[in-house]
Amino acid sequence: MSHIYRVNLLMVILMSQAISGFAAGGGEIVKADPGKHFHPKGKMPSQYTIALQNELRENLPFEDKRDFEEARKGFIAEPDYKQIMAEAGHVAWDIGSYDWLLEGKDFDSIHPSLQRVAILNMNYGLFEVIPGIYQVRGYDLANISFIKGEKGWIVFDPLTAKETAAAALKFINEQLGERPVTAVVYSHSHADHFGGVRGVVDEADVISGKVKIIAPVGFMDHAVAENVYAGNAMNRRMFMQYGVLLPRSPFGHVDQSIGKNTAAGNLGLIAPNVIIKDDIEEMTVDGVKMVFQNTPGTEAPSEMNTYFPDMKAFWAAENITGTIHNIYTLRGALVRDALEWSKQINNALYLFGQDAEVMFASHSWPRWGNERIQEVMRAQRDTYAHLNNGVLHLANQGVTINQIHNVYEVPESLQQQWSARSYHGSVEHNSRAVINRYLGYWDGNPTTLIPLSPEDSASLYVEMMGGAEPILAKGKELYDQGKYRLAQEILNKLVYAEPQNQQAKNLLADVFEQIGYQQESPSVRNSFLAAAYELRSGIPDGASPKSSGPDMIKAMTTELWLDFLGVRLDSDKADGKAFKINLVTPDNDEKFVLELSNGTLTNIAGYQVDDADLTVTINRSDLEKTMMGAVTFDDQIKAGKAKLEGNREPYEQLKGMLVHFDLGFEIMPGTGANDLTPDQDAFEQEDLGRTDGG
Repeated sequence: MSHIYRVNLLMVILMSQAISGFAAGGGEIVKADPGKHFHPKGKMPSQYTIALQNELRENLPFEDKRDFEEARKGFIAEPDYKQIMAEAGHVAWDIGSYDWLLEGKDFDSIHPSLQRVAILNMNYGLFEVIPGIYQVRGYDLANISFIKGEKGWIVFDPLTAKETAAAALKFINEQLGERPVTAVVYSHSHADHFGGVRGVVDEADVISGKVKIIAPVGFMDHAVAENVYAGNAMNRRMFMQYGVLLPRSPFGHVDQSIGKNTAAGNLGLIAPNVIIKDDIEEMTVDGVKMVFQNTPGTEAPSEMNTYFPDMKAFWAAENITGTIHNIYTLRGALVRDALEWSKQINNALYLFGQDAEVMFASHSWPRWGNERIQEVMRAQRDTYAHLNNGVLHLANQGVTINQIHNVYEVPESLQQQWSARSYHGSVEHNSRAVINRYLGYWDGNPTTLIPLSPEDSASLYVEMMGGAEPILAKGKELYDQGKYRLAQEILNKLVYAEPQNQQAKNLLADVFEQIGYQQESPSVRNSFLAAAYELRSGIPDGASPKSSGPDMIKAMTTELWLDFLGVRLDSDKADGKAFKINLVTPDNDEKFVLELSNGTLTNIAGYQVDDADLTVTINRSDLEKTMMGAVTFDDQIKAGKAKLEGNREPYEQLKGMLVHFDLGFEIMPGTGANDLTPDQDAFEQEDLGRTDGG
């Protein structure tokens, strides 16, 4: 997200007295006075929220301080800066924007368990895991790990941004002595684990073989493919899950559970030159013996753990961190397999966990001692397994996707273990995900099979409830009683029926805010608080977040690009039209047939047709420039880089049928759709969705 967001003019006026700051990591970095609400319409925690937080402080295992001891163990040094600048001139990273968390105060606007993990994630600097293994933490959403080889550093997961990764490498070299990077390991296919690679290695050294980049099988496909088809929707939904516009405040963004936030620098990608294909594969890299365990279908479609047998050190990638993760991630992704995740942790427990003396990962902090390692591995194994089995146990007794989140409970023994708490995921949305994976969205009641859209059904409810006034009165009564979920049920109907009713939107925002304050999961908290923000002030205005750079576009297969053209096709404009186009890219010897029929654009690789209306020939290297938006397809034709043979009309028709998706679509009604996407060439690839955080 290297572009800077701008809040709309109204918010600038309203908030100028309360807020100071500069745009950076993950969106607009806005630092607010922690002693008062950042928004003029914002509300303090209600008596019901305060009572809930106090009850949690009494009943959760706060006497267990081991995570705090482990998070500080091995500390070597902290840099004398808290901001890292992006090459573009803005702030890429600012951990200092969360310093108010370190003042020793309990904030009633933050779930006590979430405040605890938010403080743990404030550890910043260089840490020794064991001699020969080091981590720089607090420089990005993920950790960057350094393994001392015979000749240089082996880097595990080089963060999201070139700038933060380069700063981490510079800092460890200053503290422990200058060493070159001899290898990089990508643990998995999410952007916060590879995006900063250009900050630690030069691509020429990778191409020559001087530097190894090691990745699990399927890495390149999934690093790009997972976030293409619904990328625009994913990026808009990130406004909610990651709270990219929320000020860093006790009333706003406090943490992301697996780290503070995402850095806003240059996201890159260098293709790996070593692929781990087998389930278990041994390799010696720069004198360090490693055993790789492929774990596909867990936290990422392509992911692997690593064991260092000579050091009895286990690297858990993002499969075992300080939280129960997302089975369904709210920004959007395919639903994951909780049972497979549990089985892969179990495999690791029996393969490596019997001997390991330290376990470290791409997020959170290490654990030391075999007993402690096995405790955490078993807790997470059992939580994912019970989530799968317990939900299906209830589903097989008739509990539906619309009930499960209010019925399913994690066993008490797991609730009392910090490593089994659902920070990044939530018990509620993960339980619904399990049913969705096996049974889909339908609850079996025909009423919900083909329901009215909410904006169509809401007016009926409002009419039958007597109009806006009694709904507002009842909503305020429920709010005053602390019955927030009942209040949102009726107020949401009113907002859909009357999107311009600001009084209704303000009251619904008040309700969302209290629900948000009460959430342990920052993803759920952010979603409620961000919706409250937009209901009060409208959705953001200004430049869209830049979620992919040229490396990501270059890594897209031609077939994937053509598939997405099919997603972008306006079927109404295509109605009644038909054509066949042969596409040839000589420099990589690819051939495709594009066919428009029945308002649908399809493609097939490896074929050409004799009756094509048009044949387009362009080198893949030149096509990439068009995909990146550097050169239009029309200019490629004029320059002779693209040749059109046959009837040019299908090309012109296709160009006129393609739409670009705008980031500024409404999520909450009446918040005002905004144009957040700059003009683009018809064949330019849109930003990919962000996969940071999994």
